[in-house]
Amino acid sequence: MSAHHQIVEHIVLLSVKPDADSTKVETMINEVNGLISLNLTLHLSVGKILRSTSTSPNFSHIIHCRYRSTDDLQAYNQHPEHLSVLKNTQPLLDDFIVVDFLSDGSRDSLKPGSAMRVTLLKLKEDLVEHEKGKLVKELKGRFKRTDDISVGESLPNEVSKGYSIGVIAVYPDLEAIDSDASLHESKVKDLIESEIVVDYVVPLPSAAEH
Repeated sequence: MSAHHQIVEHIVLLSVKPDADSTKVETMINEVNGLISLNLTLHLSVGKILRSTSTSPNFSHIIHCRYRSTDDLQAYNQHPEHLSVLKNTQPLLDDFIVVDFLSDGSRDSLKPGSAMRVTLLKLKEDLVEHEKGKLVKELKGRFKRTDDISVGESLPNEVSKGYSIGVIAVYPDLEAIDSDASLHESKVKDLIESEIVVDYVVPLPSAAEH
């Protein structure tokens, strides 16, 4: 399905312990992939982060889901199977962050092999609400070569760690990411206290299954 309408983006960045057992990490990935069977997500993918500008912590994996509504997101978060996967995953992690946001005009699902640049922004504390709205509009216009762009203010949760804006830019490949806009080249930079930027490629079905 490739319809364009409002969706809920769910981004989870994981910092897996350097000494975590590789078999347990693979099991974690398989268990997360298995949550697609709950039929609550429009899209679900999980895998290794290829590049990251974050150094504290050094995020190693990403989970990306899309939902039809905040009700579906809540149902997913509270589902016993999701809670079981969460319980199994936590011992493998040094840290994690979760940012959820509403987005207009994004596709329901992403094509396997697509490259994603995920940017999470923590804004300066003195920024007022109307400036945040202007910032979201500015961000949408910064990325020109994307197949899909998703930008929004984060929904309240206890594990966003102050990151209040999410941006997901989707490209045909990693090379296309490098040729597109940088936030550091715009006035947006003056409004940002800190940012996390990670690049990831949506796994092919065979890669997600093994």
